[in-house]
Amino acid sequence: MQTSKIGCVVMAAGNAARFGKNKLTAEINGKSLIRRALEAVPKEPFSRIAVVTQYPEIAKMAREFGFEPIENKHPDYGISHTIALGTQALSACDAILYMVSDQPLLDSASVARVVSCWREHPQYIVGAAHNGKRGNPCIFPREFYSELLALTEDHGGNSVIRCHPDRLLTVEVAQEELTDVDTPKALKDLQTQLGKQAP
Repeated sequence: MQTSKIGCVVMAAGNAARFGKNKLTAEINGKSLIRRALEAVPKEPFSRIAVVTQYPEIAKMAREFGFEPIENKHPDYGISHTIALGTQALSACDAILYMVSDQPLLDSASVARVVSCWREHPQYIVGAAHNGKRGNPCIFPREFYSELLALTEDHGGNSVIRCHPDRLLTVEVAQEELTDVDTPKALKDLQTQLGKQAP
């Protein structure tokens, strides 16, 4: 049996209006959010890894990791445009895993487990979750690409999942891995939390 080709789209194009600047360059413990996001991508399971971004410095970093940068000239169109650019670029893949870039504690082993679960159940959408609350990343098989491409404005993969609740499987991960950083306060709170955990 032929092994399925799986792609990965790292979504790193947003304007981060709530943060007030390009939050992906903000650092936690000396490492930027975008570097942490790229380090959380396990290279082994993916045939192609694309990073959709409006920022030249992030495109440069993507190349350093051996990933394919895709320019998003219209981040103002919302996350749906980022999803469309990534989906179109990797449409030859049998499934695509979509990752956000603002979950700085996401572990590559957890991402790999999401992919492994999908390989065992390729007819399903598979997402990371904690105690029943789903988060990112999520992997979608090819049959859902048309619905992902039909998304508009700031509607993301959640809109597709809500239409197919019976087609969703989840992989349990630690709660902190799903913690996202949307505001400077959230960044500061996470830094404080990590500081308290330090030996």
